[in-house]
Amino acid sequence: MLGHIFEYSCHAMAEENHMVLTRFVLVGLSDLPEMQLPLFIIFLMIYLITLIGNLGMVTLIRITPQLHTPMYFFLCNLSIIDLCYSSVISPRMLIGFLVENKDIPYSACFAQHFSFLVFVTTEVFLLAVMAYDRYMAICVPLLYTMSMPKRVCIWLVAGSYLGGILNSLTQTCCLLRLPFCGPNVINHYFCDTNPLLKLTCSDGHINEVLLVTFNGAISMSVLLIIILSYACILFCILRSRPAEGRRHKAFSTCASHLLTVTLFYVPAGLSHMQPGSKYSPEMEKVTAVFYTTIVPMLNPLIYSMRNKELIGLFKSDFYASHLEL
Repeated sequence: MLGHIFEYSCHAMAEENHMVLTRFVLVGLSDLPEMQLPLFIIFLMIYLITLIGNLGMVTLIRITPQLHTPMYFFLCNLSIIDLCYSSVISPRMLIGFLVENKDIPYSACFAQHFSFLVFVTTEVFLLAVMAYDRYMAICVPLLYTMSMPKRVCIWLVAGSYLGGILNSLTQTCCLLRLPFCGPNVINHYFCDTNPLLKLTCSDGHINEVLLVTFNGAISMSVLLIIILSYACILFCILRSRPAEGRRHKAFSTCASHLLTVTLFYVPAGLSHMQPGSKYSPEMEKVTAVFYTTIVPMLNPLIYSMRNKELIGLFKSDFYASHLEL
């Protein structure tokens, strides 16, 4: 359905702008023939671990009643988003390692661009929601259940997706209005905004300003929410002097989220907030690999290793399976 919509939109834009390009060519991570098979094996393993880890996290949270809390509801959605935007990128990248023809249709390229921006922006908003959830749980625990009912949690997640869709729709539509007359070689492994702007045969300055403005406003506002949330959390913990066990648990859950924010935010920010005049294809690829493939693989491991409840569930399942044997 999405492909047909974009195919129609792209055809209409092509007629309006007298565009002659119908396909792009994705260079990929490397154009060295001897590197294709090793890179395929490495990224296939990363993608499989990502699938297993995030699907396992979603399944565990869904089937375990004691994990039906706001924190795990948001964590479940984080795993779904990681799974989705990794799947938007990785399969085509893996195919590119094995085939010589690295063409991608115009409509498929912009469909990938739109889908990727939806999920990556949604994850940014969701990280802010998770920081707010930790603030409510630690600083106002007596009101936490009343303040974060299931209905509110669903609305917060829905708002994150809506923000992702609006940002992606705005940037993709603006990009679709630009004429692409050639060359058609994208020096990247997926259809990202900056590489596409480099191929337009008109002045893309407005789109560059829009890119930096939108991504900068979203990133800075989310980062401000996260910083304020954790500043309040730190103040509450130090002021109230809670028991050692509660303090350790608070720091443990916050550490997992802060590590996730850092691993995702730094490379994504470097990639999507740089203006086109300072764009470096190789730098773009390095940072993009990290937040499109590595981070989705690491997130389930980070939360599993830092969370005693999940570790306890994994151990109980392990012992139960051995007892049955």
